[in-house]
Amino acid sequence: MSPARTTPPTEGPQLGLRERKKIKTRTAIRDATYALIKEQGYDATTIEQIADRAEVSPSTVFRYFPTKEDIVVTDEYDPVLLAELAGRPVDEPWVDSLRHVTRRALRFGLEREPEITRLRARLMATVPAVRGRMVESMVVTGRQIAEAVSARTGLHRDSLEVRVFTMSLVGGLAEITLYWAENDFRDDPADLVDRALAVLEHGLAPGKPGGHPPSAMPS
Repeated sequence: MSPARTTPPTEGPQLGLRERKKIKTRTAIRDATYALIKEQGYDATTIEQIADRAEVSPSTVFRYFPTKEDIVVTDEYDPVLLAELAGRPVDEPWVDSLRHVTRRALRFGLEREPEITRLRARLMATVPAVRGRMVESMVVTGRQIAEAVSARTGLHRDSLEVRVFTMSLVGGLAEITLYWAENDFRDDPADLVDRALAVLEHGLAPGKPGGHPPSAMPS
């Protein structure tokens, strides 16, 4: 659930020249990728074109991002969000902590880069390779969240209970992105967060007999 952030954070200690250059390069590659995808589509965009637009070599692109999908599905800011989750009050209910952190992430992306945030969500919903990379990223994020869950509950991070809880959470939150894109971004993401967390907290509410799910984009 990382925001589609293409510029470095301004908070924290001043970075050295080497780190600033790395951030500048990563930003140039990401910006080039999104610009090309908007112009010609995902499949038509190649690493060579991205490198040319970003004014770097293809080998430089691969050094920062192993695949094109990694440029779209970035999880480099997960540690920031996880640190914020771990810093919530220990007596705060988990749902409230998750709602706070997730809403902040969504709000940041929409306020800072609404077009890229929507494009990224649409790619996850419609491009199989991007969706597959998202699933791989979910596993990594789930293991990281397990650390915070372990610290809060005292349960071992590798226990079945913690693993089921965290992956149910990560999977549910990922579905917010897909559902939001599949329904043409008509819903308020904050409302989707509340609905998803309500399911995890209380289970499914009875539906109407014969009800049908909303129409979705073809995958």
